[in-house]
Amino acid sequence: MNEHDKRPIVTIALMAALADGAASPEEQAQLQDAMNRLGITDSDGLTQAARTGHLDIDQVVKSLSDDAARAYAYELALVVCNAGGPANDREQAFLKELRGALGLGVPAVAQLEHDAAALASAAPVTSGSSGGGAAEPDLEQMILQQAMLAGAVELLPDRLANLVILPLQLRLVYQIGRKYGQQLDANQIKDLAGTLGIGAAAQALEGVVSKLVRGLAGGLLGGIVGGAGGIAAGAAVTFASTYALGHVAQRYYAQNRSLSTADLRELFQKFQEDARGIFPRVQNEIQSQAKTLNLPGLLDAIRGQTA
Repeated sequence: MNEHDKRPIVTIALMAALADGAASPEEQAQLQDAMNRLGITDSDGLTQAARTGHLDIDQVVKSLSDDAARAYAYELALVVCNAGGPANDREQAFLKELRGALGLGVPAVAQLEHDAAALASAAPVTSGSSGGGAAEPDLEQMILQQAMLAGAVELLPDRLANLVILPLQLRLVYQIGRKYGQQLDANQIKDLAGTLGIGAAAQALEGVVSKLVRGLAGGLLGGIVGGAGGIAAGAAVTFASTYALGHVAQRYYAQNRSLSTADLRELFQKFQEDARGIFPRVQNEIQSQAKTLNLPGLLDAIRGQTA
């Protein structure tokens, strides 16, 4: 792979994100923001072309430089298609078309697809008794710890690990809601995350492409996040969004869901700023935590099988 692979890889990921035709204008805006941060300067036109079906997947694939870039492009598309849950029929059809264009046989990707589906099927436990209002210090500590965990996941070399970030965030919101006597399902939690601009596909696209950059010597692909600062960049973004999501959920459910969309978004921005100030103090701990994480353990945690 080389720096010229950046655009076709991100383009394929974008096509994967829009494959089911269900992306809202807000989700499309999130994808454009992610592409801007990844150095794609014409994200608006590219998103429009992908949304309207004016991109030829065979032509995009021809721009990839080698087998490593082609394999990476498929893995990234697989993560994006499964980011919000197991790939649906339209996403499966896109992945099949992409496999053919890339020249990848089913046996070559069977295990990868199986693992992605298992991770995408992970859902936070949504049963159990609801508690009363939690003591604020305990809740603050829980939010901080879960934000650090999500940031640590971002540092894992396994690109499929990005599939557990959204379930971790959903679990956090569910736990907070339960402390305030709220009975929530996954769709309600996803709606809150979406209102705040936390989109599964955009998170997956940005996170996995950033991992590619970290894995290339000298920060190829245009130096999207290269260097020591780049290693922390993805973790910092995920930490901040998770920390802010947790605190917004706490305010929202403490006030019995009475906050407006504008209020929620304003709070989200405020808590993101707070998180950016906190991150340098916890960065070393996040990096240490990443060294002890593994996907089976994370899945158990999400499913409520561990504390």
